Amino acid sequence: MRNWKNYNESLIRRGEVLLDFDVIDNWYIELEEMNKDKEGRKFVYPDSFIKLLGYMRAYFHLPYRQTEGVVREHASNTLPSIPDYSNISRRINRLDIKISDDNMKSSLHDDDFVIAIDSTGVKVSNRGEWIRHKWNVKRGYLKIHVAVDIKKKRILSLHVTSEQVHDSQILPELIEDITIKQNKEIDMTIADGAYDNNKNFQFLSFRGIKLAIKVRKNSRCRKTNHYQRNNSVKMQKNNLQNWKDSVRYGQRWIAETVFSCIKRMFGEYVTAIRFENMIKEMVLKASLYNLFQSITVT
Repeated sequence: MRNWKNYNESLIRRGEVLLDFDVIDNWYIELEEMNKDKEGRKFVYPDSFIKLLGYMRAYFHLPYRQTEGVVREHASNTLPSIPDYSNISRRINRLDIKISDDNMKSSLHDDDFVIAIDSTGVKVSNRGEWIRHKWNVKRGYLKIHVAVDIKKKRILSLHVTSEQVHDSQILPELIEDITIKQNKEIDMTIADGAYDNNKNFQFLSFRGIKLAIKVRKNSRCRKTNHYQRNNSVKMQKNNLQNWKDSVRYGQRWIAETVFSCIKRMFGEYVTAIRFENMIKEMVLKASLYNLFQSITVT
């Protein structure tokens, strides 16, 4: 049962994160470290401050010029100097942003570690559907692939691709981000029918990960199939509901909930024009979402 008093307080604390100018306390220390052995022009603004501006811009849906205006109005008396909008844009797109910091990684549980994998589409323009249909504008969309910790509701791995990339191709990369880069052992992976192919069944089985992948309706047991896929086909054909209950397939909705939260907070589109900057924007939003989750008390 949710503790509404604590939950309400955690939502209030999100505002503190977005307007937290405590980075000023370590301003010169961080700059000294960043400029150590640096060739060429020295940094004037620390990365932590630029990251804070990126968070603020993403959450409030601010263009870069308005972001400069907010900082100029509210922090001009406390900051050594104010970056202009072009500098903010350039620095944000060069940040090395991590989806989860070290504290979040260490807080992940080790027992019964279950992840849900899914993807969603994000528009590359906010011009509106009417204009798209009226003028036959075909801008396409991005595909956002995530692996979500179903207990903590945090994004553990994120990949951004074009719409042409099939969901099943990204599953190995999402898994390896967690098992190799984050050194976590996954107990079970839950995914929908878009991830149903022999390669994924073989990949997960080889790594000792239990799998709960819903097979396609026309699936058949074949000699060429991986034995895990044949077992899943038999169980789902025999009694689909029993299979769902046995593997807790219903927990897959956590991934869809994460997508819903991100789109409601940050919008269903990206503002960047270059593809590499679109990726950076989505990673920044995922990082802020995880930060909000880390201070949310249930």
